[in-house]
Amino acid sequence: MEIDLPALKPSDRYKILASLITPRPIAWVTTVDSLGRVNAAPFSFFNVFGSDPALVAFAPGNKEKARDGKPAIAKDTARNIRETREFVIHLVPFELADAMVATSASLPDGEDELSAAGLTTAPSLTVRPPRIAEAPVALECTEHQTIEVGGNRLVVGIVQHVFAKDGLLDPTNYRLNQKDWTPIGRMASPDWYCHTNELFEIERPD
Repeated sequence: MEIDLPALKPSDRYKILASLITPRPIAWVTTVDSLGRVNAAPFSFFNVFGSDPALVAFAPGNKEKARDGKPAIAKDTARNIRETREFVIHLVPFELADAMVATSASLPDGEDELSAAGLTTAPSLTVRPPRIAEAPVALECTEHQTIEVGGNRLVVGIVQHVFAKDGLLDPTNYRLNQKDWTPIGRMASPDWYCHTNELFEIERPD
């Protein structure tokens, strides 16, 4: 099967790419607006891209597309980062999968997705947005740059602080206790996810 991707409409390109490029980690992002109201939303176009500095990036789309000559309306996450230049990325364990998906619902402006999903917050140490208290891993980030390419928006952030629940990392060498860290992954659009608890190890050659 050969597919001329540029010839397709963006929604069909999304179906193909989001279904084939899997599994993807999920960035569960908290931000605050200029009034201090907390927003939470998940994004699966996300990954880590460097360690000097500690670089992550994710792609929040638009809440509404451009029409009748009017510009597209950015999702609350992108708008909040534009205003404050801060955000927190959480990784998602299986136990929080339903709550994570619940925060993707379109709620009225200012309504708290976390409370609606039965979640609570805890203060971050280096940025204004709080972390999700129930999440085992949180990355406190500042915006380095937001890049817009066509209808895509890529937020590039620098991780300033990491929260990890006790026992995940060895405090002497920062090695991961792999058996205790199996976050879910994003699979095909629109509703598929995967476990990451069936792992295998292949040693790298010298």
